[in-house]
Amino acid sequence: MEEAIPSTLIAEQNEKLARDLHKDYDALGEKLSRTGLDIEQLTERARTFELAVPSWGAGTGGTRFARFPGVGEPRNIFEKVEDCAVIHQLSSCTPLISPHFPWDQVEDFSELKQYADSFGMGWGSVNSNTFQDQPGQAHSYKYGSLSHTAAAAREQAVAHNLMCIEWGRQLGSQALTVWVGDGSNHPGQQHFQRAFERYLDSARTIYSALPDGWEMHIEHKMFEPAFYSTVIQDWGSNILAAMELGDKCKSLVDLGHHAPNVNIEMIVSRLIQFKKLGGFHFNDSKYGDDDLDSGSLHPYQQFLIFNELVDAEYRQQDGFGPAYMLDQSHNVTDPIESLINSAAEVQRSYIKALLVDREALNNYQENNDALMASNTLKAAFNIDVSPILAMARLRSDGAIDPIAAYRASGYRAQAGKKRPASGGSSSGIV
Repeated sequence: MEEAIPSTLIAEQNEKLARDLHKDYDALGEKLSRTGLDIEQLTERARTFELAVPSWGAGTGGTRFARFPGVGEPRNIFEKVEDCAVIHQLSSCTPLISPHFPWDQVEDFSELKQYADSFGMGWGSVNSNTFQDQPGQAHSYKYGSLSHTAAAAREQAVAHNLMCIEWGRQLGSQALTVWVGDGSNHPGQQHFQRAFERYLDSARTIYSALPDGWEMHIEHKMFEPAFYSTVIQDWGSNILAAMELGDKCKSLVDLGHHAPNVNIEMIVSRLIQFKKLGGFHFNDSKYGDDDLDSGSLHPYQQFLIFNELVDAEYRQQDGFGPAYMLDQSHNVTDPIESLINSAAEVQRSYIKALLVDREALNNYQENNDALMASNTLKAAFNIDVSPILAMARLRSDGAIDPIAAYRASGYRAQAGKKRPASGGSSSGIV
């Protein structure tokens, strides 16, 4: 197995912290035992928790105004695999890479799969791109893709999604994520119903090509690049499309794609109830799809979302099995560090949700005791589960302090030598 960072270095870093970790872990275990919680069971749940990392997240992101490339950015999917392997080696909870096509297209997908295998990395959902025009493309997506008024443009977009399925099949993926920027920027520009009908007609062709065991995940977004209307603009249009297409089509929830103050945890509950929750793109947002680091602004909201997810596990709800992925844009931080941090924060929300006294919460809800129901959730949220996360990493050969280990490795500086910068600032989102 290839080592992105020498395991000896990680072991040396862990040795400095192991004694204090064991003390903190034992103290937390004693505290949790008073309420009937087994810290060893929780640690095992942390060890089995998995997130996918986005291939595009390994590079520096940008805005519509500018992008400032960082040192040692990956120049191709193979180098993205190397960076994603670092994230998993240190965090121990991100064993999957989610690729984006045609950005990550290669001539030989068997070679790419073997390369990822050598690092112990697998492949999550494949993502199609019909929101940008590519060099040599016959028909433009300026006025839409799957919902374009021109049949030729729609057929081109469908064909791309079918190729994404084939490339994903070769990599061992089992899901296709479809997000389109289709919509309008002026009132009257687009007939809402006809556009949605065209989208559904195109999506049916894609859905019919799904291999056995695959799912199709529809992603929605309120705005951008369509600032007046978007064809799949919210969870309502999303679930309607998913219900129309069939059982293998589900809704994907991106935490940054909602209107301000929307109750995302309730949306999650509704999707679970109707067996239409496909998965998540975790990030955080201040104003609108900022793609900030997960848990950097709204950790309690993220916890409340996981409260619904753990409740579904607890109730063993039929059809429940969402895929978890990070989807962030890193403008001023090292992308590897941000993804490591975010993976831990998502994992933290999951473990905290496991601490909720479900029986007590149910009783308070049934008796309309609003204060105690809220306090029951707060009691779990306020417990620092850092020792559990660190112990899970240690037992999985990860790093007790992954950021410190990463910086001690000098990986970024080494990457800078192997991957010379291509130039200065550039415009546009990448």
